[in-house]
Formats: sequence, structure tokens, C-alpha cells
Amino acid sequence: MDIDLLVNLTSKAWSLKILSLLDGGVPGRQAPLIAASGASRSAFAASLEHLIRIGLLERNPGHGHPLRPEFRLTRKGVAAAAIARRIVEIVPDDNAFAVVRRSWAVPILAVTERPARFSAIKTGLGSITDRALSQSLGVLEQQAWVRRDIDVSQRTPFPIYHAINEGRQISRAISLAV
Repeated sequence: MDIDLLVNLTSKAWSLKILSLLDGGVPGRQAPLIAASGASRSAFAASLEHLIRIGLLERNPGHGHPLRPEFRLTRKGVAAAAIARRIVEIVPDDNAFAVVRRSWAVPILAVTERPARFSAIKTGLGSITDRALSQSLGVLEQQAWVRRDIDVSQRTPFPIYHAINEGRQISRAISLAV
């Protein structure tokens, strides 16, 4: 999956869960999706609208009521939904999924499959700020999904980050699609 699409996709908290549910066979109507996701109505609506805007979902023409539309995956959305389902299957625990819902968690895991310096991670993600990257790396370290090692082979020691445990599984789930 393209890293820019991944960053855009994960910018809304429930996008991965919605795609995963659709890939898993949950009907494309709002009520079943909201019930299965556990999201609030407003957060769900924002994520659903975002998925439509980025071209991964569309209204199913000829199905549903105007006030209760039915949605389906686009061609582009089918591939993204398969990745989302693999990611959600790795973290079925609600506490772990709360980390996945954070904006930068999944994109950081995607670029730390191999050990990388802070600057390389930042370059790989493009628009992330130093503060957001630092905070997200801290959360991922606490979750034991990223390990921080200090490379002392150079004159100036520097940290190197790489995905471990479930973080590595998530990273691999994303890289399988490339």
C-alpha cells in the first residue's frame, strides 16, 4: 500500500475498522457497521465520509433508502480492506486497537519494518511533525510494538527504531500488499 494512502486512511480513527468489517462480510449499512465497530455515531460518520472522499467506499447505487444508504467497497477499497482486516485481526484486544486508531501508529509501523533512524522515519512519512512522531514512537514503545536501540558505532550515538512483536506483524501485513 502506498504510504501516502496509508497516512490518509489512518487519519480517521475508525477507518481501518470499517474497512475490516466490510471485508469480513458485515452488511454495508450504517446500523450493522456502527454496532460491529463500537464507534460513536459522530466518529463513525466522520470516518465513513472520509473513506468515501478518498475513494475507498461508495454508495451502492439502487440499494438502501436515501436516509439509510448502503455502502460498498470500490476496487481500490477492496485491496485496502484486505490489509485493514489483517491489521485488525492482529490486534483484537480493545486496548491494543486503541493504539492502532491513533493517526500515525500504523504508518510508523509500516516504515519501521527495518531498523530506521528518527530522521529516516520522518522522511518516509512526509508530513509528520517531530512532536507527533516522538509521541507516537513513545506510545508504540510502551505497547512493545517498537523497540528503541542506541547505535554507538558512530562518533555521536543515535537511536534506531524498529517494529517488534505485534508491531512487526502489522508492518508485514502492510508490506505483503506492496
